[in-house]
Formats: sequence, C-alpha cells, structure tokens
Amino acid sequence: MRRIRQVLQLHFGARTSARVIAREVGVGRSTVQDYLARAGAAGLGWPLAPELTDAAIEQLLFPAPSCKSGARRYPEPDWGALAREMKRPGVSLMILWEEYAAVHPQGYGYSRFCELFRAFERRLSPTMRQTHVAGHKAFVDYSGKKVPIVDPLTGEVRLAEIFVGVLGASNLTYAEASWTQSLPDWIGAHVRMFRFYGAVPRLLVPDNLKSGVTKASFYDPELNRTYGSMAAHYGVGILPARPNKPKDKAAVEAGVRFAQGYILGRLRHLTFFSLAECNAAIAAALERMNDREMRRLGVSRRQLFEAVERAAMQSLPEQDYEYAEWRLARVGLDYHVEVAGFCYSVPHALLREQVDTRATARTIEVFHRGKRVAAHLRHYAGPRHHTQPEHMPSAHRRYAEWTPERLQRQARDIGPSTEALILAVLARRPHPEQGVRSCLGVLRLFRGIAAARAEAVSSRAIEIGALSHDSVASILKHRLDQKASPQAADGTPLLHDNIRGSRYFH
Repeated sequence: MRRIRQVLQLHFGARTSARVIAREVGVGRSTVQDYLARAGAAGLGWPLAPELTDAAIEQLLFPAPSCKSGARRYPEPDWGALAREMKRPGVSLMILWEEYAAVHPQGYGYSRFCELFRAFERRLSPTMRQTHVAGHKAFVDYSGKKVPIVDPLTGEVRLAEIFVGVLGASNLTYAEASWTQSLPDWIGAHVRMFRFYGAVPRLLVPDNLKSGVTKASFYDPELNRTYGSMAAHYGVGILPARPNKPKDKAAVEAGVRFAQGYILGRLRHLTFFSLAECNAAIAAALERMNDREMRRLGVSRRQLFEAVERAAMQSLPEQDYEYAEWRLARVGLDYHVEVAGFCYSVPHALLREQVDTRATARTIEVFHRGKRVAAHLRHYAGPRHHTQPEHMPSAHRRYAEWTPERLQRQARDIGPSTEALILAVLARRPHPEQGVRSCLGVLRLFRGIAAARAEAVSSRAIEIGALSHDSVASILKHRLDQKASPQAADGTPLLHDNIRGSRYFH
C-alpha cells in the first residue's frame, strides 16, 4: 500500500509520467497504469483522505476477485540479446521476428514486436542533457569534503559534514554543516532547506544515502519510512537517483563542486569553534554565491529563482515537519512494545502482531496496518512500563484497579477497626502491593455480614496478630470474635509485651 500511495502522489501531486514512476518506484509501466486505472475507477486522487487506511484502499482498488480469467500473456524474447544482434551486419527486425515466431507461433505479431523493441531501446542509457522545469525538482546530497571544527576547551578537531541542495531550474543553492549524515541531521537539513527557499518543489532527487533510501535498487528502491513521512508532510515526491549514476543528479553534483570551491575554499583559512559559528559563515558565503551573476545567463541564481521558479513551487505548510522516527516492532505477550528502552501498551488484541512505531520528542504512536492504535507521552525517565487501562484485558483491568488506597477507602466504609486491619496487613509486607491479594480476600470475607461483626472480627484479628486471609477466615468460622479474650486468675487480660501468647506457637 505504501508503494501505491507513492504512485498516486507522483502522478497526481508531482504530475510525473507513468514511465518515470515505473522506473523510480520499481514496478512495470503496465502495473503503474493499472494502479492509476483502478484509482480512477475508485475515485481516488491525491492527497488521500486521512481516514483511508491501507485496508480501505486495498478494498477499493482490489475488490474480491471474480471468476473471470486474466488477460493472456505472450512469451517475450531476450530484448537485450536482440539489441546486440541488431548491431550485426544484415540483421533486421523482420529477421529477428521471423526467428521469434518460429519458436513462439502464438506470440506477438510483427507490429507489436517492433513496438516493444523500440520501447526497450528507449529504456537504454543514452547520454542526454536534462532540461529541468521550473519548480519541479530539487537535488540533495552531501559533499565529500568536510569542514574542521575545533573544541575550544580541549583543542580536539572534529569534522562536520556539508549538506547541499540545488534547485533544478534556477540552481539556487542551499548548504549547511551538520555533525553526521544520520537520519535526524538529514531530515533537519531538508526542513531548513525548505524554509530557506520559502517554498517546496514537486520532487526531491536524493542520492542513495542510507538515511534517505533504505534499499538502493534500480528495480525496487525502498525509501526510509521517516524520510517518506517528511516528504508527505510537505507534499513532495521522492525520486532516488539510480545507484552509481551521477548523471541522474548532475545539478547537485555541479552544485556540490561549486559550493566546495566557493564556500569551503573561501573559508579554509578560518578556524571555527562551534557548529553554529561555521553555519553562520556558510550562510554569508552562500548569500554571495546566490547573488553572484552567472556568466552565460547574465542574472544571478536568486534573480532567476524569483523570476521563474518561486511561483511554480508549492507553498510551505503552516508548521515545519516535526522529526519522527519510524520503527518496526513486535507486540510482546504483555501487550507492550519497546521504544528506546521504555515499554508502551497497545490493545491486548494485537498480541504478537507486527506494528509500526512513530517516535517524536514528545509522543510515541503505534500503527497497525496504517491505523493508529495507541498514543502515549514519551518518557525518558521513571518507570519502564506505561500502560493505558483501556488496553488491558478486563481481568487485568479489574485487578489493576485494586490499589492500596482503594482498599483502605473500602475498609474505612466498614469501620475503623477494619481499616486498621487492612493497614496492618499492608504494612506487614515489604511492599504494600504484595498485600493487595490478602486484603481483597479479607474484604470478600466481610461481604454479607453486619458491619458490627466485621468490626469485631477485625479487632480480634488485630489483637491476636492474625494478619492473613486464612487467619481472619478461621476467626469467622469458629466465632472467635464472640469469645472473651483469655484472662489471668485475677481477671486481667493475658496481654503483655513479655507474654508470648498462643500466636507465638503457630
């Protein structure tokens, strides 16, 4: 479903052709056309409604299969081998088709055969000059050169990366220094680049950096989930350059070289003691570079951007993208998922299911099949597990509701002696929670009996130190609360700190 969403965004949002979409998404052109035809029949466009989950989209685009058989598929020859054969003297498409038809008499006819071969030829790798439409593409990459930054306290030198972004039509360039090429720095650089432009292009063309492209492939590139989320926030499509094909992003390659010479070359004699100081110097050099007149065009990058490109770009959203990191997780047997060392609950029906977690600086969200199923405030300290009552099974929820404070309140409703008994049972354990079950059992014994007798039983239990469920049950069973306390011959109670009493021998 994520691939279908990307196809819809590239077609309706970026207005990219089906051939380009097929190449960049990694599916056949006919597959792209089939997706778009199904979307048109279902009335889907872009952007999609927020309530459309992956399951809903799948139901709209791929309803239950009918009993009709699929379209006939003809065998295809090795087009690459045929292209090599065509270089031989005297070989024509008619000869190649006749050899194909001899092996596959039920295959393609001559005209369709020629059409498919010409289409394959157009997919070969000719060298071409790319003409970039205004507002259409921005090329992004990291410079191979790094800038040294000195720690003012220790004198240690640390190298910072240089991020460069170049608009395709005007060549307006953005650059900044960051400590790493990691995902947070990569996403943050894009956010600041869009803010610098004041607008958003329709497409981003990144290199196959791991922070942007999880799996680099000509046939099936897989975008980083967080990078895709950032692109969706700004309504921009992502078309990764093909691996080892620098001509796909010639604009940014030229921009990187120019930035290295114009910015780093002019700053090489300066010593920076912080990343902010370095970025301030880069911003000043960048302003001079963008305002510098280009010899062949007679205008500066900034002037060309304002004249032809800004109006063609999309407007910025009201809020900047908030960095969020997506991860796959498996729900544990305790219906919790772990994110950065802390565990957060999900509905117990999702036990052992695979889910997506979205972590921002403030929140943790959990998604299952594209639908959000849980949201928590993010924790950095304190208890490791954080559970919402509605996520618990009913039996667990009932047990969790019995806190020491609630038990004390319920005992207080019966009387002061009962409350004192409950407090004594809780205090007897190293942790009050360990006495919850005993207290539950004691209070259950008092159901259906008069409060006066419950008070008498509690007093007798405290008097003889019977601080367990079984002891209180014995007092009730043998009616010990109705018997007088043992006394000495002179009538004084046999209660004294120096007298062990019968409970000592239990």
